[in-house]
Amino acid sequence: MFNKIARFIKERGIKPSDCAYHTLRNLENNGKIRVLVLKGEDIARCEYICPYCSHYGYCEKRWNRPFSVKCENCGKSIRVPKLLSEFKKKSKC
Repeated sequence: MFNKIARFIKERGIKPSDCAYHTLRNLENNGKIRVLVLKGEDIARCEYICPYCSHYGYCEKRWNRPFSVKCENCGKSIRVPKLLSEFKKKSKC
């Protein structure tokens, strides 16, 4: 299921140094989001599993921060959480 970006990376031979931004994050309720932005581009390739309805989706969207996408199925917004926020949340537990 979560393989479009992985296939894109493999086919193009993309290295970490070619990326302006690349992340794979786990979200609440078994949701996931993966975002890839190549250097010199303003297009974000995004794969996600919606934390609200469990729908798998892929989209290409203009890159800007903070980054979010709308689920194609339920229409809810899915945001990429900031790493610092995730770290603080986990350290409180």
